[in-house]
Amino acid sequence: MADETLAGRELYRLMAWLSPSYPVGAFSYSGGLEWAVEAGDVESAESLHAWLRIVIADGGGFCDAVLFAHAYRAARSGDDDALVATAELAAALSPSRERHLETGAQGRAFIDVTRAAWPCDALDRLLAIWAGPYAYPVAVATTAAGHGIAAAAAHPAYLHAVAANLVSAGVRLVPLGQTDGQRILARLEPVIASASARAMATSLDDIGGAAFRADLASLRHETQHTRLFRS
Repeated sequence: MADETLAGRELYRLMAWLSPSYPVGAFSYSGGLEWAVEAGDVESAESLHAWLRIVIADGGGFCDAVLFAHAYRAARSGDDDALVATAELAAALSPSRERHLETGAQGRAFIDVTRAAWPCDALDRLLAIWAGPYAYPVAVATTAAGHGIAAAAAHPAYLHAVAANLVSAGVRLVPLGQTDGQRILARLEPVIASASARAMATSLDDIGGAAFRADLASLRHETQHTRLFRS
């Protein structure tokens, strides 16, 4: 019964932290997807799925997953030097100003809300050893480690939340029906599982992506004339 209670507690906290209602402002960011829609790269459910599959498997989503894995391990083991190195790399790795804003603003908001509602020593330690900015995957990973939530659960859950937010943005931008959005999310399930497994085994020296069109989209969005999203 104790093990079942612990599993239930972990699940509850992950669901709360990664819910669309958690006040980190995720709904206001599209990761450059808004420009991709205007440029015609994404104009259907099929092209949205293709775009997100690449982002998650080979782009910024995968890089964030690697950063999450290393931040989690560092926070769980109490390795301050490794946690600072990961946080510093995460802050520097964004390919555009808007992506830097996106990850930093969400990370800071996540830390503030979580310390108020779900405090843990690991987050306090992160603030003590690193002055920021706090990338979103580092903030979530540190929290999960600090609450003793297994990486095997927290890691894919984080990637699912990122994918779900991008699907939601795409549904609004194209636009698509809600059922189309859920079909896309369902098709991304094996992509997320594979990306999570690869990211957990990837060193920081080997981090990197090949979703160049997505990176360009985040740069082009900065000067897009009409914008609904902040990135």
